Amino acid sequence: MLIPIILFLVGFGLLIKGGDWFVDGSVGIARRFHLPELLIGATVVSIGTTLPEVMVSSQAALQGNAGISYGNAIGSVICNTSLIAAITITVSPGKVHPKSFSLPTAFFFAAALSYAAIAWTAGGFRRWMGIAYLCVFVVYMIVSTMQMKKHPELAEEGGEEEESAEKERSFAMELVLLVIGAAAIALGARFLVDNGTKIAAALGVPDSVIGLTMVALGTSLPELITAITSLVKGHGALSLGNVIGANLFNIVLVSGMAITISPFAIPAEKTVFGGVNSSLVIDLPVMLGVMGVMCLPALIKGELKRWQGILLLCVYAAFTAYQFVS
Repeated sequence: MLIPIILFLVGFGLLIKGGDWFVDGSVGIARRFHLPELLIGATVVSIGTTLPEVMVSSQAALQGNAGISYGNAIGSVICNTSLIAAITITVSPGKVHPKSFSLPTAFFFAAALSYAAIAWTAGGFRRWMGIAYLCVFVVYMIVSTMQMKKHPELAEEGGEEEESAEKERSFAMELVLLVIGAAAIALGARFLVDNGTKIAAALGVPDSVIGLTMVALGTSLPELITAITSLVKGHGALSLGNVIGANLFNIVLVSGMAITISPFAIPAEKTVFGGVNSSLVIDLPVMLGVMGVMCLPALIKGELKRWQGILLLCVYAAFTAYQFVS
């Protein structure tokens, strides 16, 4: 049991550092080819921070482990919202720009509601559905880039220190960072899936529970680091925007990739109320509910209150406890 736990933690470390190297290398290369700053932020950086979830779910899908594929995507949305965003809101509530939230929020709820509807009615996903979600991801990237070009005030410019550091790196070093980062993410994902499955078996809990909690938290660490950094620099709204974008990617990119690789049925290992699938009546409603608590007041009133953050943190604690004690 000790070795799987150590390798599981090593997997976390590889995912975090690999994601950091991958983003640094890819952004440096993109700037060398004079790609627009807005395009880099909307594509390379956004995908880079979600790459750990993509690799973990894809690896699990290749191994036929639907529990971790499903649990990682849904659990990451819940973790991003009711832990990471909740910390941001609790520490730094205040006004937000509704226009910067409207596009990713609309895309997220459209994707999430369709995902939930398929789960509730069909009980599983076919390959064409995964391809459809990947198409939605491409459409979102195009639309969001066009919106940022039209409204550049909604985009966050990179800092001078970061740009200076990138100029000091050679092209060869950026290529090395890109390759090593991708390899570290792939290896970390393998460690996380393989050893997460072993830990789940040893603890006697379903794979989906490990995916919804431990794996989801681990793959969401890049977003947590971004949130903390943004808070320290006084950019709380930026971290919330990153969370909403990451949540959308978890549905259309992470789940879309996993479904395309290996279509799966909704895990039914955990039941409540005398045999009802817990994923259908607990996990999916919680995912939609926490996003509603965070997004709707911001869209309607243009501000976030501390009570929202505290409520979301309580939901996360209760959700995590339920997964392991029930």
